[in-house]
Amino acid sequence: MAHYFEIKKNKAGEFVAYFKYNSETIFWTEGYSSKASAKNAIESIQKNGPGAETREAE
Repeated sequence: MAHYFEIKKNKAGEFVAYFKYNSETIFWTEGYSSKASAKNAIESIQKNGPGAETREAE
């Protein structure tokens, strides 16, 4: 699969969920104090993302 989520610790020691496509980071979440919170963020993105509307800033 060319796209995937990856959870890594940042320099501050927080867990961050990265969304990658062909090993290139497309976006990432804020830092979380626990890996479970980062996993919850991924689950929320997977659940709510497909139906999200697209808005254009003016």
